[in-house]
Amino acid sequence: MLLLLFLCNFLFVVEAAPDADEVKYLPGLAKQPSFKQYSGYLSVAHGKHLHYWFVESQSKPASDPVVLWLNGGPGCSSLDGLLTEHGPFLIQDDGVTLEYNKYSWNQIANVLYLESPAGVGFSYSDDGNYKTNDTEVSMNNYLALKEFFRLFPEFSTNELFLTGESYGGIYIPTLAERVMEDSKLNLQGIAVGNGMSSYELNDNSLVYFAYYHGLLGSQLWADLQSYCCSDGKCNFYNNPNPNCSNSLGEVQDIVYSSGLNMYNLYAPCPGGIGRSLSVEGGQLIIRDLGNIFAQQKRTQMWNQKLRGLTSLHLSVRLDPPCTNSTPSNLYLNNAYVKSALHISPKALDWAICSAEVNLNYRRLYMDVKKQYLKLLGALKYRILVYNGDVDMACNFMGDEWFVESLNQQVQVQRRPWVYDDVDGRQVGGFIKEFDNIAFLTVKGSGHMVPTDKPIAAYAMFYRFIKKQPY
Repeated sequence: MLLLLFLCNFLFVVEAAPDADEVKYLPGLAKQPSFKQYSGYLSVAHGKHLHYWFVESQSKPASDPVVLWLNGGPGCSSLDGLLTEHGPFLIQDDGVTLEYNKYSWNQIANVLYLESPAGVGFSYSDDGNYKTNDTEVSMNNYLALKEFFRLFPEFSTNELFLTGESYGGIYIPTLAERVMEDSKLNLQGIAVGNGMSSYELNDNSLVYFAYYHGLLGSQLWADLQSYCCSDGKCNFYNNPNPNCSNSLGEVQDIVYSSGLNMYNLYAPCPGGIGRSLSVEGGQLIIRDLGNIFAQQKRTQMWNQKLRGLTSLHLSVRLDPPCTNSTPSNLYLNNAYVKSALHISPKALDWAICSAEVNLNYRRLYMDVKKQYLKLLGALKYRILVYNGDVDMACNFMGDEWFVESLNQQVQVQRRPWVYDDVDGRQVGGFIKEFDNIAFLTVKGSGHMVPTDKPIAAYAMFYRFIKKQPY
């Protein structure tokens, strides 16, 4: 009888895990939501615990798709996507108040925001070791998905879409490669926004982007053509010519160090042009590291310097340049909010990006062409690559070149796509469709498309999820 009672209690605990994770009251809202939401941990390999925040669909949660969302970095939190991009509520400047988002993606989907890898946001490892790499992260993200569906079996047969942004360009296709082999997961497609798809194509295209957006003078352009190009082909990626390297150094200074907002060329830089390193309240703040979402061209000496500095501080924050994460920091580190979200006492204070994860991350994939071709070869997944067209971190031209390099059959030639805005029907950007994959631009948007163009982003997402023409 005692054994039976123990087993019954054990089974009850397992079945009740999602109930224990339910967010009953979320501070900052004038009115609590009508949909259910959950926050807790998904335990994966080697004592790692990935924090998740799951918001059910506002429409038909029982039958609507499950959408996984991953922000990039590597080392940046997906809660930034929830609170500042396409979540059901958006953080306000006071760092206390949440306002409902009319263009939230959970209007038509159950959205799972996962903080990955361990060390990012509220995710943690039992041993405090946050060194990792692309392969380990894709495996742990897969294990986290499996654990999620174990805890939420009622969603296990729903359509599944994997979506992400920035370094999510690596996370999502490498995860999809694992998920597509699992017949128990109902994978339908992937969407990547302003993603890192190929370091070479991203670097080569950025120079063209900078020149044709008026950032490079005619003399510098002439030098680049002279030193980096031959026979009509330019190599701005790994050119051994020292004169080419010097000219590319000038390009990088203009793009990354002159005070331009690298995530949105035409947007101001919040807070002004910051310093590279500063200490606030005993916390080391690292800013302006250049393109932390793309290939980092810092010297080994600079990396060693940063690691030395971070080792002296218990709390290290990595702030992407020209972004304001203060409201999210204030909100998520509020004791009442952490309690509402069931945050473990073992978790570090929340930061938009983790310097420790970023500096110790090993990048294994220089491009993800193999993963895309494998997905396309299955002939059943819907794939969307979309880019805000004024982003310089992962520019639209590089991703367009990448999609073109997959050599898929063109179904719809490049054309404008339109959506209904508050001012009437508008051009959202441009679209080119191939067999099972589409490349789409969002006009006037930077790196974080739903932040800059929420109505257009929702229209795009709706058509992707509903499998409608763009």
